[in-house]
Amino acid sequence: MSDPNAIVFEAIAFAARAHQGQLRKDEKTPYVSHVFRVCTVVRHVFGFDDPQMLAAALLHDTIEDTTTDCDDITEHFGPVVAKWVGALTKDARLPHDAREAEYARVLAVADWQVKVLKLADVYDNAGDCRSFAPNGRRKTLAKSRFYLDAVRSGVPADAHRVIAIVEARLAELEASLTS
Repeated sequence: MSDPNAIVFEAIAFAARAHQGQLRKDEKTPYVSHVFRVCTVVRHVFGFDDPQMLAAALLHDTIEDTTTDCDDITEHFGPVVAKWVGALTKDARLPHDAREAEYARVLAVADWQVKVLKLADVYDNAGDCRSFAPNGRRKTLAKSRFYLDAVRSGVPADAHRVIAIVEARLAELEASLTS
């Protein structure tokens, strides 16, 4: 019998290689720490332990931010993970406003697992931007609320608590702007 968590360990290594040399906006933190934190949020903050969800959390930015394509994800992690990662990927060929609108449309009709993964991404980005200047925090807050609105419908009852967790995180970020 194979280890169901093997996909998670492979995704950790794959994400680390794919994001090698990339940094977060602070220009100090390795980018891969973000995908590790998103995976940690899915598992330990939101309470989902599905290995395919955890793998997709680790890989959620690989198509958008690296030379990885959907075929690479399918080959290494299967069609389900590739579908979820694909839904979490913005179409860079579109102009910014059209890209964001299309992304919101895709998120709105995506599988509930994709919505939970996006909420984990929002949760991490909201926490990661606390060191930003107020305008940067405002921009992150606005973008986060936009994504939250996009994924709000179609989330199963047992995942509604995830929305509440993210809303609380965004309220903390908003409060940091007024203090």
